[in-house]
Amino acid sequence: MSRYQSLAGAYDALIADGAHRKRAAYLHRLLQKEPQRVETVLDLGCGTGTVTCLLAALGYRMIGADLSEEMLTEAARKAEALPEDRRPLLICQSMNHLRLAEPVDAAVSTLDALNYVTGDAAMRETLRRVFKWLRPGGLFVFDVNTPYKLRRMDGEVYTDESEDSFCVWRTAFSEKTKVCTYGVDLFSLRPDGAWDRAWEEHRERAWEEDELRLLLEAAGFRDIHVTGDLRQSAPRPDEDRVIFRCRKPEGSQKQPQTRKRSNA
Repeated sequence: MSRYQSLAGAYDALIADGAHRKRAAYLHRLLQKEPQRVETVLDLGCGTGTVTCLLAALGYRMIGADLSEEMLTEAARKAEALPEDRRPLLICQSMNHLRLAEPVDAAVSTLDALNYVTGDAAMRETLRRVFKWLRPGGLFVFDVNTPYKLRRMDGEVYTDESEDSFCVWRTAFSEKTKVCTYGVDLFSLRPDGAWDRAWEEHRERAWEEDELRLLLEAAGFRDIHVTGDLRQSAPRPDEDRVIFRCRKPEGSQKQPQTRKRSNA
């Protein structure tokens, strides 16, 4: 999975803040409807922590997990604006090696973070680990870019810009691997008026709905629902992003071993 080394510092300026706020509000509505009170929430692939911090500000005890140290550094800076007792715990881990100190009440993953898991075995292990660290009855909500969107991006060039950064995305989709590769050129403005150029590669897997359903069921999840993005209705055929909601059944025997507290 990409480490977002160069893009981390410019990511927030290139992504509209409103998109994060709408997503956090949508998740909050879902979590508020849960039959049991949701207090602890895992944000898997949290990136720069915008959604993590928005949910923390709403009162959830947040854990943000991401593989990119650079993205987590941005998340830590953002968290400093929160009261100390509401700041999220940030951990540097890959999704398929997720390990927590205790179970969480719910897990979320936003803005196609799970598309970055490109292998069957890695996705199987990722979902197994999320299931393991959810309490019985816990909700897992995540979104993915659809195969329709990733195929449509083949051969396209996209640009994003802010006052001090300019980003060019060149995309190619492979039908053999079902992976869309993004070549990212990032130009950053220096204080002397010159521009620095950096390059990195991102890869996203086009996961079919049926594939993810089978993998979720194999991990133990039930009550699986798929909707259009930020909606409760079924996805359209031309949907760019879909949302999965699923649940760890009550009474599940697959429980993580929690660490015992020391009296010392």
